[in-house]
Amino acid sequence: MAHDLPPAIAAYVAANARLDAEGMLAAFAPRAVVLDDGGRHEGREEIKAWIRRATLDSRAVFSPKAWRDEDGRIVADGLTTSDFSGSPIRFTFRFRLEGGAIAALEIA
Repeated sequence: MAHDLPPAIAAYVAANARLDAEGMLAAFAPRAVVLDDGGRHEGREEIKAWIRRATLDSRAVFSPKAWRDEDGRIVADGLTTSDFSGSPIRFTFRFRLEGGAIAALEIA
C-alpha cells in the first residue's frame, strides 16, 4: 500500500517500518509542524525529539491501509502496532505536502 503513496509520505512510512529516525525526519520540510496527542512540534529539532519519544521509545509502526486526497491533504488510515498497551490502535494521519516534503502532519 505504501508504494502508491506520494514519495515523501512513502519514504516516511518505510523509514518508520525500519524504526529509522533519520529517515523519518528526512521526509519533513525544515519548518514542518507535527500535531500529535495534544502537542505541537515545529521544526526539525522538535520533530526529531517527537520521533524519538513517540515512535522509537515504544517501537510504534504505522501501517497505512487506505489513503485519499482530501482538500489538498493526504489522509491515511491504518493501524499502529507498538509496545504500548492496547496495540494495535487505529490512527488517521493527515499530511500536507509542500515542495515534495511533508510540511504538516496531524495524527488523530
